[in-house]
Amino acid sequence: MKSLRSLSCVFLVALGVLASSPLAVSYPKTRRVPSPDAATYPADVVTDWLALQLRITQTTPAAPPVAIRRLAYTGVALYEALVPGMAGYQSIAPQLNGLPALPDVSPGATYHWPTCANAAMATLNRAFYPMTSPANKTAIDSLEAARFALYQKTRPIEELSRSAEFGRKIAAAVVEWSKTDGYDNNTPYTLPVGAGKYVLTPPNFAPAALCNWGQCRPMISGSGAGTDKAPPIVYSEDPASAYYKQVREVYDISQHLTPEQKAIALFWADDPDGSSFGGGHWMAILHQLLTSRKAKLDVAARDFAQLGVACGEATYCIFKGKYKYNGLRPITYIRTVLHQPTWNALIVTPPHPEYPSGHALISGAAAQTLTQLFGPNFAFTDSCYTFRGYGVRSYQSFEQAAQEAADSRVYGGIHYRPSCNASLVDGKLVAQNVAQKLHFKR
Repeated sequence: MKSLRSLSCVFLVALGVLASSPLAVSYPKTRRVPSPDAATYPADVVTDWLALQLRITQTTPAAPPVAIRRLAYTGVALYEALVPGMAGYQSIAPQLNGLPALPDVSPGATYHWPTCANAAMATLNRAFYPMTSPANKTAIDSLEAARFALYQKTRPIEELSRSAEFGRKIAAAVVEWSKTDGYDNNTPYTLPVGAGKYVLTPPNFAPAALCNWGQCRPMISGSGAGTDKAPPIVYSEDPASAYYKQVREVYDISQHLTPEQKAIALFWADDPDGSSFGGGHWMAILHQLLTSRKAKLDVAARDFAQLGVACGEATYCIFKGKYKYNGLRPITYIRTVLHQPTWNALIVTPPHPEYPSGHALISGAAAQTLTQLFGPNFAFTDSCYTFRGYGVRSYQSFEQAAQEAADSRVYGGIHYRPSCNASLVDGKLVAQNVAQKLHFKR
């Protein structure tokens, strides 16, 4: 399995100037072309690019929802760059909110699908990470050039040029679409004041983040339908209340944290600290699965797109709820109501309200999606953080992993258990909605 931390890029040839040909613009019924099906190719172009994108995510820190959003749009563009060569599949573009008509393949022309994917992924990574390091920018150029040179050994340059052009144009269209979802809405937000309402948290007391994220345009209409049916427990300082008890549980666990609980909290912390994958943890799991199972190109594209969209839609539900309820974080209640002024959580409290739990909701969506793709009770191991000394963790199902991810936020001292459990349910529902509304097969 190729390391997610260090992807080897071979400097084979410069990419050169690719030929240009006009592309019709429409919503095609996934026009078939006289080329070998994408299913005849291995998924190594996808897994190599996903490994690099995860490395860029790791070393170009951003809030987890921001990282997830980039991966979601990447998955859509990758799929659309390959779907004309995927027998039995159809374009999902008409099913996505506000996505204009995409470029189409040329009738009767041949295409090399790995080259389409290669060019699309290079274009997407350049567009989504303009702020990344010079080393990462060089890695993008090198991987694209190395793959193009590899394909030149067996395919005619005219076909490769046409394929690269198509991949780049699909990617560019999706990038432009992404700019209209409202992610950059900076409308000022004033946190409400009152008992039990969120206040900024130590140690940095950073301003509340992503206040308008819940207003972003979802990719799929109705993806959040049915969620938010279980509002958080009503605030109370009465020791007999359910609210007090949920906070007391967090405090009591922190005073007797076992080595296993600490290991779980750190493994799933995924802080955007320059060494973790942030919001990309579940994509790192998908990378391991695609690599170990030697997936084909069509399957990898579909899986990438479905997981990315489900997790992306989950982030909008998360922040819609956070700034609806403005729930108090454990550290504030424990320091004031429980009179423990020096208490600290194991992991740093993120700068936004408590309910719902982002980790739990995303993990619920990811686990449900992967269960749909790989089946229930699918045993797997997650080794994405061995380089951090966290070892390998094993699970009997994706649901078990999601539950552990949710529990990790209680062990870490930043969420209440009822919040995490309710968020798991909502995440699963988001993934079910996505699966019901997003049809990849004809």
